[in-house]
Amino acid sequence: MTHEQTAIKATYFSIVGNISLALVKGLAGFFGNSYALVADAIESTTDIFSSFLVLFGIKYSNKPADDNHPYGHGRAEPLITFLVVGFLITSATIIAHESIQNIGTPHELPKSWTLLILGIIILWKEYSFQKVLKKSIETNSSSLKADAWHHRSDAITSIAAFVGISIALYFGKGYESADDWAALFASFFILYNSYLIFRPALGEIMDEHRYDDLVENIRQVSVKVDGIIGTEKCFIRKAGMKYHVDLHAIVDANLTVKEGHDLAHQLKDTLRSEIIELGHVLIHIEPNE
Repeated sequence: MTHEQTAIKATYFSIVGNISLALVKGLAGFFGNSYALVADAIESTTDIFSSFLVLFGIKYSNKPADDNHPYGHGRAEPLITFLVVGFLITSATIIAHESIQNIGTPHELPKSWTLLILGIIILWKEYSFQKVLKKSIETNSSSLKADAWHHRSDAITSIAAFVGISIALYFGKGYESADDWAALFASFFILYNSYLIFRPALGEIMDEHRYDDLVENIRQVSVKVDGIIGTEKCFIRKAGMKYHVDLHAIVDANLTVKEGHDLAHQLKDTLRSEIIELGHVLIHIEPNE
C-alpha cells in the first residue's frame, strides 16, 4: 500500500468515526442536560468537515508534477492544515462563547448516564489518535497529523466534560455550572493544540530546516556509492509527503564531465531507492582538492 493509500484510508476512518461521535454526543448532551457534551458534539462536527479537507488535501497534493508545478502539488497539504486549524479555532471560539453564556444561566444537573457515554468516547478517541498519528508518521503527512490531533483534542474535551459532570453530580444543586466550566477549559486546550498543529505546517511552507536525522541518513547512504568521497551542503524542503533534496557531493577532481554526470545520476538513483520518502534530488558535484 502506498503512502497516499495509507493516508486516505486513515482519513476515511476519521470521517466515519467523527460522524458517529457527533451524533452520539449531540443526542446525549441534549437529552442528558450536558452542555459539555453538546460542545463536544460541536467540535466533532467541525472535525467532520476538517477531515474532508484533509482527504482533499492528500489527494490533491499527490497529483503528479506538470508543466505549471514541476515539483508537484505537495504544498497544498500544509495549506489544508491551515484551514483545519481554522476549523479548530472556530469550534473553540463557539464553545467558549456558549460556555460563558451558560455559566450564568440556571439549568438542570446533567444526567448520570452521560458519564458512561463519555467514558466510551474518551477510550475511542484516544485509540483514534494513536492510530491516525501512527499513519501520519508512516506517510510524512502534516495534514494527517493535524487530523490525529483533532482526535486527541476531542479526547481532552471529553475528559474535561467527564470531570465537570462528575463534580456537578457529586456536589449537586448549586454546582450545575461545573459542566460549563469544563467546556470552557476544553476550548482553551483546543486553541493550544491549534498552535501545535499550525507551527510545523508554517515551517513547511517557509522551508524551515527541521530534518537533521534525514540529512544524516542521506550522507550515510551517499558515501556508500563508489566514487562519492563525501558530502558538503545538504538542503531539504518538504512538500506534501515527499522531501526534496539539494546535495553537494565530493568526487575525484580528475573525473571527466561525463564521469561526474554519470556518478551524480547513480547517487540520485541510490538515494531515491534507499530513502523512499525522497522526491526530487538535485546533485551538485564538487571536486576533491
